[in-house]
Amino acid sequence: MERESRQSAEDFLKLIRRSKRGKFKVYIGMSAGVGKTYRMLLEARDLMRNHVDVKLGYIETHQRPETHALLEGVPIIPRKEVFYKGKMVEELDLEAILSDRPEVVIIDELAHSNIAGSKNAKRWQDVMEILEAGISVISALNIQHIESLNDAIKEITSIGVSERVPDKVLQQADEVVNIDLTANDLIERLKEGKIYPLEKVPIALKNFFTTSNILQLRELALKEVASHVENKVAAEVSLSISAKPSRFMACISSNDKNAKNVIRKTARLASYLNSKWYVLYVETPKEHPNKIALDKQRYLINNFKLATELGAEIVKVEHVNISKAIINQIEQRQITTICLGKPRLRLYQIILATNLFKQLLKKLSSLPIDIIIFSK
Repeated sequence: MERESRQSAEDFLKLIRRSKRGKFKVYIGMSAGVGKTYRMLLEARDLMRNHVDVKLGYIETHQRPETHALLEGVPIIPRKEVFYKGKMVEELDLEAILSDRPEVVIIDELAHSNIAGSKNAKRWQDVMEILEAGISVISALNIQHIESLNDAIKEITSIGVSERVPDKVLQQADEVVNIDLTANDLIERLKEGKIYPLEKVPIALKNFFTTSNILQLRELALKEVASHVENKVAAEVSLSISAKPSRFMACISSNDKNAKNVIRKTARLASYLNSKWYVLYVETPKEHPNKIALDKQRYLINNFKLATELGAEIVKVEHVNISKAIINQIEQRQITTICLGKPRLRLYQIILATNLFKQLLKKLSSLPIDIIIFSK
């Protein structure tokens, strides 16, 4: 009863805080050139016609004529000029936006990394501050910049994406809109020089802008927006009292690569189901900070940071037996699904090597618990 009362109070506090925040709208596209900036500028002009105080905080037209023409008449909050590495660069002026306090501000390129020395490392962090100040934001990003899709994007395009946005940022959006084009239409725009200069088109067509890549990225973008809509509906429609919410728990070891994979894939599952999720690390005596290698300690810290950015709650426990620790956490946190890496994971091998593995399976078989083992 006490736990339910505390949860009810926390939920009400979230509602109060939410009502004071600005509204957040995000345009998503499968790649550059689908028209996200164009649509944001059209919306800005529509808002102006309806007497809304809207301003451009940061917009990047890439000198595309049709898009650039829409800048005319739309108020702009000047960018901040910063001297960096021998040249003058322009950045979003967070302080100016907070001081100006428009009703709505348009901020392009949500995944952008700010220059060293900025108040926030990432533009999405600037946007979070602006929202907390009660200013509504319309922004945009490409599907390849979503953190939990990083491995999937690299598998599709063979290109690593360094600028990424945590899934929790999109989960806070009030509205997510997909700007969709067919693969043929996007390639035609590219060939016409509407995305990149004509001299760069042949290379782009051979690398990123292949029909196969575009179709797979398009599918990811459509799924992402569909998932967001489903989650919004689930949050707003009263659920049956008997319905038990899903709770995921990713069990990781100090293995850097495999842990990242388990974290990202669990994040995707939890995001699709709008579920609470945890990352569990069991510190055995053999992995005490005094005994574990420094590089593995760094991997753990980085993986905890990644999981936090993706919206997980970190659970770190000390125990001589991993299986027993997992059972304890499943019961304590009412977990419905546990997620592990493939059998070659050190964690899994340790579990197999213990007599309590049978106890773990026996316990899980008597509970409505699912086990997911990711292949890679």
